[in-house]
Amino acid sequence: MIARNFRTRFGELDLVARDERFLVFCEVKTRIVRGAPGEDVLGPFAAIGARKQRQVRAIAREWLTHGRLEGRRPPEVRFDAIGVSFDARGCVLMLEHLEAAF
Repeated sequence: MIARNFRTRFGELDLVARDERFLVFCEVKTRIVRGAPGEDVLGPFAAIGARKQRQVRAIAREWLTHGRLEGRRPPEVRFDAIGVSFDARGCVLMLEHLEAAF
């Protein structure tokens, strides 16, 4: 992980990570599951619509503009999403990572 909770005038970028191939900007969403398991098909990812995707891209541009990356930049950029579902007691039910989510 390179950075977390990077704040700009556009909002907050949850995570920035890298490997040899990708610089990854990641949006993390959580949701408390109140119904029966499997009832909420999209889960936390339902909150990552077109508006949120535009916002994350704008924040990523701001992050890149400020030169926050040390060393050589990976050749590709990717936008991932992490979804965490909790039960009413706060126990993790599911953790999902979607690579290239948007």
